[in-house]
Amino acid sequence: MVDRIELRDGFLKENGWGDVDCPLLAGDASFRKYYRLSRGGKCVVLMDAPPPQEDVRPFIKIAKFLTGHGFSAPEIYAQDVENGFLLIEDLGDDTYTQLLAQGADEEALYQLATDVLIELHQEKIGLADDLPAYDVALLNRECLLLPQWWMQAAFDEDYVSEGMTASYLAAWKPAFEFVQKQPNVLVLRDYHVDNLLVLKGREGWKTCGLLDFQDAVAGSALYDLMSLLEDARRDIEPALIEKMKQRYLAAFKEMEREEFEAVFAILGAQRHAKVIGIFARLCMRDGKPIYLEHIPRVWRLFERSLEHPILKDVKEWVDTHIAQEKRGTPPCLMQ
Repeated sequence: MVDRIELRDGFLKENGWGDVDCPLLAGDASFRKYYRLSRGGKCVVLMDAPPPQEDVRPFIKIAKFLTGHGFSAPEIYAQDVENGFLLIEDLGDDTYTQLLAQGADEEALYQLATDVLIELHQEKIGLADDLPAYDVALLNRECLLLPQWWMQAAFDEDYVSEGMTASYLAAWKPAFEFVQKQPNVLVLRDYHVDNLLVLKGREGWKTCGLLDFQDAVAGSALYDLMSLLEDARRDIEPALIEKMKQRYLAAFKEMEREEFEAVFAILGAQRHAKVIGIFARLCMRDGKPIYLEHIPRVWRLFERSLEHPILKDVKEWVDTHIAQEKRGTPPCLMQ
C-alpha cells in the first residue's frame, strides 16, 4: 500500500498536481478507485487502476474513440500506463442515480440515454480498433458465473457437477448462436444509471456523460439498451421500458420487432445470470456485501427473460436445478 501511494504521489507531482489534497471520490466493483483533485476552480479526477488486476489501456482507447466521435466521455489529461494511473476530465456529480433520487424527470433521462445509443449505433460511427468480440466463448464464460459463484453459495460446494455445467452451456448454445447473427457495434457493456451523467453546457445527446466503458466489446446493439432498461440496481416501470424500446426501434426501422425481442431476452438472461454470480463473488471473494441487496431483483429480471420461447432450454435447466425458494440471496452470504 505504501508503494502504491508513493507511485500515485509521484504521478501527481510529475503532472502538476503534487501539492493538492487527494480525497477519495469513489470506488466500484472492480479494483479501481477514483480521487477528485481541485485547485483554482479546476477539477480533475485521478483514476487509480492497480496492475495486474486492472489495465488502463482499454479505457484510454475507448475514451479517445468516443470523444473523437463527439460523445461525452472524459478527456484524458495524463497517463501512466505501466503503473495504472490516469488524470481525466471531471464530469461532475450529476449521475443518473443521484438525479433520480432527487426526483428528476425519469422519462427524459432515459430518452437521453436511449438517444446516445441510437447515435452510437449509426453505421457512420463504426468500431474502435482491436475490440474483443462478444462471441459465444465470452458469453459462456460470463453466464458460468451463476453456477460457479451463486450456486456455490446457495448449495453445497459439490452440488454443481461437470455434467450439470455441460448441460447448462448446452442449453444456452442455440440462443448464443442466434445472437451472433446480429451485426456488431461498440458495446459499452455497463450502460446503466451509475455510469451516466447529465452535463451542463452541452446540447442534445452530448448532454449525457459516459463512464466505465473500459470493458467495451464488439457485439449486438441491443446489449447496452437492455442493460439500461433491465437495471440490476433499480426497478423500471414496464411502460417506460416499452417507450424506450419503441424509441430505439423507430430509429432502426429495418429491425424486426420479433427478432428484437428475442435478442433482448437472450442478452438480458445472460447478463442477469452473470450479475447474480458477480454479486455473489463480490461478497465471497472481495468482501463487498453491498451488492447482495440487488440479487432478488436480478433474479426477477432473469426469470422474466427466461419466459421468452427462445430460452426454453435454459428455463428448463434452471427449473430443474434451482428450486424457486432458492432464488434470491443465499442466507450464508448475509451472516
